[in-house]
Amino acid sequence: MRLVALAIVAGLLSACSSGGMSSEKSGGVLIFGASRASGLEVAKLLAARGEDVTAFVRPTSDRTALNALKVHYATGDALNPADVATAFKGHKYRAVISTLGGKGGEPAPDFEGTKNVVDAAKAAGVNRMIIVTVLGPGDSMKIVPEQQRRGLSKVIVLKEQAEKYLVESGLKYTILRPGQLTNEAANGKITLSEVPLSAKPITRADLAAKVVECLDSKKTIRKLYYPASTAN
Repeated sequence: MRLVALAIVAGLLSACSSGGMSSEKSGGVLIFGASRASGLEVAKLLAARGEDVTAFVRPTSDRTALNALKVHYATGDALNPADVATAFKGHKYRAVISTLGGKGGEPAPDFEGTKNVVDAAKAAGVNRMIIVTVLGPGDSMKIVPEQQRRGLSKVIVLKEQAEKYLVESGLKYTILRPGQLTNEAANGKITLSEVPLSAKPITRADLAAKVVECLDSKKTIRKLYYPASTAN
C-alpha cells in the first residue's frame, strides 16, 4: 500500500513537468510547520528528491519523523520575529513554505506567525513564498459545512488576514485553501482549482504533492488555489 501511495505522489509531481516547471533550483527550501501534518508531508517529498530542506521547529517539537529525512533545522518560535529572522540567516533559500497552524490551547500563529515569516523573507531577499491556509476566506465560505464554519470561525479570520498580508507584501506568493484534511495515504484524487469546488476531504499527502507542484511551476506565482477532491 505504501509503495502504491508513493507511486501516486510521484505521478502527481511528474505531471508538473509539462506545466511550466521552473529550472531554478539554486538554494534550499525553508519550511514553517514542518514537524507535523501537511508541512511534514511536504518535507518528505522535497527530501525524497534530494532538495536542501530546512525545517523551522520549536525546541519542544517532536523531530522523530524529520530526523529520518536528514533535514537541516532552524529552531525558534514563529511568534517571535527575531527567531524567524534568524532562521533565514547563514543559508541560501530560493523559497519558503508555511503550513503554520495552532493547536488547541496554544497561541495562534496563523496570522502573527505568517506575518513574521513574510517580513523575514522580504528582509532576507527570499521572494518566493507558498502558504497553506484553509477553506473559508472570501467567497469560499459558501461551500464550508455549517459545523466547520462554527468550529473554525476564528481561524478563518486569521487565515484571511495572513493571506492579505502576503498578497500585499510584494512577494511571489501562492496560496492554497484546502478543506478537511486526512492522514490517509495519497490516492491522487485531487485537483487545483481557481474557484471553490468542494469541501470533500483530501489527504495531506495529496495536498503536499500539490504544494510541491506549485513550488516547481512559475505559472502558480500570484495565484490562489482551492485543492479539491475529485473522488465520486
